[in-house]
Amino acid sequence: MPMVEYRKHILDNGLTVLTHEVWDTPLATVNTLYNVGSRDEDPQRTGFAHLFEHLMFGGTERVPDFDRVVNSLGGDDNAYTNCDFTNYYITVPVDGLATALMLEADRMTGLDISQKALEVQQKVVTEEYNQRYMNRPYGDVWLLLRPLCYKVHPYRWATIGADIRHVGEATLEDVRAFHDRYYRPDNAIVAVAAPLKHEEMLRMVCEAFGAQGVQGAQGVLGEHGLPLEPEQRERREFRVKRRVPTSMVYMAWPMWDHGDRRFRICDLISDLLGNGTSSRLHQRLVRERGLFVEADACISGDAGPGLMVMSGKVAEGVGLEEAVSALREEAQRLAVEGVSGYELQKVQNKYENTFVYSQYKASDRAQALCYYTWMGDTELVNREPEEYRRITADDIQKTARELFVPQKENILYYEAER
Repeated sequence: MPMVEYRKHILDNGLTVLTHEVWDTPLATVNTLYNVGSRDEDPQRTGFAHLFEHLMFGGTERVPDFDRVVNSLGGDDNAYTNCDFTNYYITVPVDGLATALMLEADRMTGLDISQKALEVQQKVVTEEYNQRYMNRPYGDVWLLLRPLCYKVHPYRWATIGADIRHVGEATLEDVRAFHDRYYRPDNAIVAVAAPLKHEEMLRMVCEAFGAQGVQGAQGVLGEHGLPLEPEQRERREFRVKRRVPTSMVYMAWPMWDHGDRRFRICDLISDLLGNGTSSRLHQRLVRERGLFVEADACISGDAGPGLMVMSGKVAEGVGLEEAVSALREEAQRLAVEGVSGYELQKVQNKYENTFVYSQYKASDRAQALCYYTWMGDTELVNREPEEYRRITADDIQKTARELFVPQKENILYYEAER
């Protein structure tokens, strides 16, 4: 696998900068990651990180129409918010790189948060909530599953917020305070990937952000002091009825954070159980036993203590309790019987293929550089597949035994109304 070569710099304003030379493209990408996600919100003011994703495209006094400038360069831009961070990118022809950097620096410090801009984005986010979560089949699953699994940790609400009224009731004072707290150079990482020398890219970043590199600086993003989730000691269940075509069941177990080796093991466990038609859940519960129309497994992917989730659309005539028992049986079968070397190698190969493909474009590599730097180990951008290859069949079985504990089950019965 080709190595991603990069250089890391810390500016005197605290901004972490990564540069990546790419000589097979005429394009340049600026990827900016802010160390703020929905987990950093006040429980009474949720949805702010996602609201800010929208506000950041609203313009500044210097550049009132952000998208118009990007489009005039022949480029494109976008962003996303998750529980842990907010990520923005701009891709332009290399001649537009200086302008793209100016745009990012300008909105970091000069965002125009007016009452009118706030009201517009409040309506946009509320409409998104209605369309994506309330008026779409199964759209509210994570709105129900997260508070079932978390009682203290801020992962208990989704990025859209615990209550959409929090966004609707936000004041200018609220959002300006949020911006001042989190949208700062020392709480951000910028990666530049372009057909330019490292020195030239760094010079352009320094010029845009009005700062200089600091020799020997390490650059550590601040921790935000999140509350710890108490250990779960009893099974939890929740039942809802919805107007959906097919009933579904969801089972979730608390797992380990990304800094724990068992995070990667759980990732492979989810692939063994539910990734594709050759997976255990599909072969055993869909094809052989006919209990489900579809069955899947995944991890939530959060950087902190996340979730292992198994789910399935239940076949006609099958009881929801029977469906849950079948999922539980497959989880326990992995814990008791383990996995063959062939089966493990198959999912390791699939992971590596996905990883390599995810870094195919220079813009993807810029994003990965920001992500792994935020995680605290930039070199994982090159080393992650090797870490997955080191996982053994014994690791899978041992972790499955620790993971699939009855008293740590969280079960959502999502029943179709008849």
